[in-house]
Amino acid sequence: MRVIALTEGRTTLGVMRVGLALLVVTGAVTLVTGVGQAASSSHRGLRVVGAHLVDARNRRVILRGVDRSGTEYACIQGWGIFDGPSSAASVQAIASWHVNFVRVPLNEDCWLGINGVTPAYGGAAYRKAIVRYVNLLQRHGMYVELSLIWAAPGKYKATYQPGSPDESHAPKMWTSLARTFRHDPNVILAPWGETIVDARCFLHGGVCEATYGPRNTPYRTAGMQQAVTLMRRAGYRGPIAIPGLDYANDLSKWLSHEPHDPLHQLVAEAHVYGNNTCASVACLDQTMAPVAKRVPLVLAETGETYDDSSCGSTNIARVIGWADAHGAGYAAWTWDTWGTCGSLVSNYDGTPASAYAQWVHDFYAAQAATTYHPG
Repeated sequence: MRVIALTEGRTTLGVMRVGLALLVVTGAVTLVTGVGQAASSSHRGLRVVGAHLVDARNRRVILRGVDRSGTEYACIQGWGIFDGPSSAASVQAIASWHVNFVRVPLNEDCWLGINGVTPAYGGAAYRKAIVRYVNLLQRHGMYVELSLIWAAPGKYKATYQPGSPDESHAPKMWTSLARTFRHDPNVILAPWGETIVDARCFLHGGVCEATYGPRNTPYRTAGMQQAVTLMRRAGYRGPIAIPGLDYANDLSKWLSHEPHDPLHQLVAEAHVYGNNTCASVACLDQTMAPVAKRVPLVLAETGETYDDSSCGSTNIARVIGWADAHGAGYAAWTWDTWGTCGSLVSNYDGTPASAYAQWVHDFYAAQAATTYHPG
């Protein structure tokens, strides 16, 4: 998980355990039809068929993209919705790296407009901005994943990513998110980013390892089965990404604790960085390869190291090489200008920020011919 300290309403970034997810939207062009409402698409989009994702033309899609952080923290800190530009020019810069998806993290309080979020950055204003950005990414040929990342139980502010989604607000957030994008077959919705609770609690909910607040008070978790059920009841029929355990790095219990989805549109999500517990080829073969044989697998976050200890490319080359060999997608962390090893760009015009970033840029360019885009 990426730790962000609050400093005079701005962000001081200290990378400890980078965490977010990915997946993404197939991109039929959609229009905003009111505040926080996505318009209907005229054709089928991204969907699960067996162990693969396929597009509207029935082509097998490998998601190759980036995470775009900011929409999970700027709003709750009270200084904006995006960290950096969200303009057409900035989106075109992302597209110039030959990616076909972007993962966009979300904040629960900001989406719902609760717990004292500044009205200009929360509620209807936040939802409308997210819908607009999704439409913009799609128009530039990218799928989009929307992932709930920052949340908090009760009256606590959602100022970081806790150990699990909370029963207080997450169900309402999932229902609202699903209703907003229920007519768009080109998004992947992710009900959570990274968890630390056990497999049973993550699936079914309950009071377990997750705590919040200055006294580390346990709170009731909302489970992934509840998330899938609510999203389907709200009319969303597209792919839903369900992460693994241990900061999404452990998929050893994913198949045994897979939520029931009557539409069979679930995607397994993992986060894999160098120095993670599971980052070696041997571990990936043992715990993630069996999952990739059953359902689509996406490494929604990946990078050279989770602890920002290296700006090189040895680990990212190994992890992405494994993913390609197993038909899994991936998203590189992160399209932001923080000046860290995990920052892909030094400028939002797309200038690579390090040897790590340059490797990702060059690899995506080399794969351009087999990177299918929406449409």
